[in-house]
Amino acid sequence: MTSHYAREGEEMSAATASPSVPLGLYLHVPFCAVTCDFCAFYQKRPEKGDFRRFVDGIRRELDLAAPDRPVRTVFWGGGTPGLLPPEYILELGTLIRDRCGDRPVEWSVELTPEAARDARLEALSAIGVNRISLGVQSFQPRLLEAMGRRSSREAVMEAFSRLRRHGFGNINLDLIFAFPGQTETEWESDLREAAALEPEHLSTYCLTFEEDTALWVKLARGDFVRDEEREAVFFGMAEEILPAYGLHKYETSNYARSGYECRHNLNTWRMAEWIGLGPAAASQFRGLRGANPPDIEKWLSDLADGRRSTGDRVALSDELLAADLLIFGLRLTRGVSPSEVEARFPGTVTPELRAFLDRLCAEGLARKEDDGGLCLTARGRLVVDRIGAEILERME
Repeated sequence: MTSHYAREGEEMSAATASPSVPLGLYLHVPFCAVTCDFCAFYQKRPEKGDFRRFVDGIRRELDLAAPDRPVRTVFWGGGTPGLLPPEYILELGTLIRDRCGDRPVEWSVELTPEAARDARLEALSAIGVNRISLGVQSFQPRLLEAMGRRSSREAVMEAFSRLRRHGFGNINLDLIFAFPGQTETEWESDLREAAALEPEHLSTYCLTFEEDTALWVKLARGDFVRDEEREAVFFGMAEEILPAYGLHKYETSNYARSGYECRHNLNTWRMAEWIGLGPAAASQFRGLRGANPPDIEKWLSDLADGRRSTGDRVALSDELLAADLLIFGLRLTRGVSPSEVEARFPGTVTPELRAFLDRLCAEGLARKEDDGGLCLTARGRLVVDRIGAEILERME
């Protein structure tokens, strides 16, 4: 991977978005006590002094990134942000609020059930966090063990109750389906147990096999085979079960109560702007897209030299943004309007692309709405990744 360096102010040479374009901030906390078998995100076990060095690095990076308008949404992911001790949560949160303008409309933090302790939740509440994403994955003990998770059903229940007691009124639960050996009965039980807690948001992710994970190794040596037909069945079960609990589908993998859709993700899918802080964090800001190195030592070294380093840094052309707007827009239940994409990025919706979109409708993979929007059908949602790849191919 090639690396490029941006000194403070260099990015201003690229196109600067209108102040009306929402600005988000993503902070990647790379620390994990244990690596789950399915996880491919950059992470490391924290060592003595790592938390202090990380917070100091974020301070330097914020100075270099220099947000040019208030940040509307913040998302702390990982890794495990919940490994941060309360004093560092308070310091990081105060830093972000001081440097990023008004209090964000939505501030999400990922937590494991074990991390949802009183002192930590008090710190999160104090800095203005108003949305928690709880990594449940499953309520089944044997599946949790197979995933390499240290959690339990009881830990999830206690964490959820504690979050409510601390006043968090916007909670997401993450679930994974199509894990090797998982049965339809187990998946239905997971869906109903999660929904019965009455969360505001529920994410249901189909297991993906990423290279350099323990799960990929097991797949490669033939311990199990991927079953796409079974994945489709599990996918459909969520669509059938969750609406009865007041959770409506608004994106391929995400369900929410009305008004609780994740704003940070929606702004990302709509091709707004965001600043990524921390090792491995990606940014789309001031006409450029890139990612920090997935190495905390490299990240810190560059910051000490007064520069942000990004890999595969590219200028954001109208064609690239239009393609992503179409691809992510089709993942949304409400769909996307090709005419609006064309209006925002003139000349990008070519006759060839329109013909492809028409073919999706003819094949029953998409439908046109009365307002001109294009939505995928149930069949189309099952092959959304293939459709996205074909759109990208036609717009390159």
